[in-house]
Amino acid sequence: MELKEETIKDLISKAIKMLEYSYVPYSRFHVGAALLANNGTIYTGCNIENAAYGPSNCAERTAVFKAVSEGVKEFEAIAVVGGPDGRIKDFCPPCGVCRQVLAEFCTRDFKVILAKSIDEYKVFTLEQLLPESFSL
Repeated sequence: MELKEETIKDLISKAIKMLEYSYVPYSRFHVGAALLANNGTIYTGCNIENAAYGPSNCAERTAVFKAVSEGVKEFEAIAVVGGPDGRIKDFCPPCGVCRQVLAEFCTRDFKVILAKSIDEYKVFTLEQLLPESFSL
């Protein structure tokens, strides 16, 4: 599956917007995500921290869980952005837990878009980011 540049930029733009909604009083590291479902719906997410770090949730998982909670379980791509104090300085790849959650619901050719801006981004497949993934 090939993503159109217009779609990629739309996902990046929506992910950047989600930086505003991050709740990160401890790390001050904002992350936003925009997940494209196979049905064309885009689910957004931001990271949400908690003083007891275990209950915190990453932006990518927030987006996936929003979609799954509405019955959607098939996805094409996700854009992820992030940085300290909400300023994007570098690419922000998903953590290992998020990669495993993506592996639960996405195919190996699912696209992961990492962006520094609307115009500066890299596209990976989930297989590239999580080779030999675990599944039951």
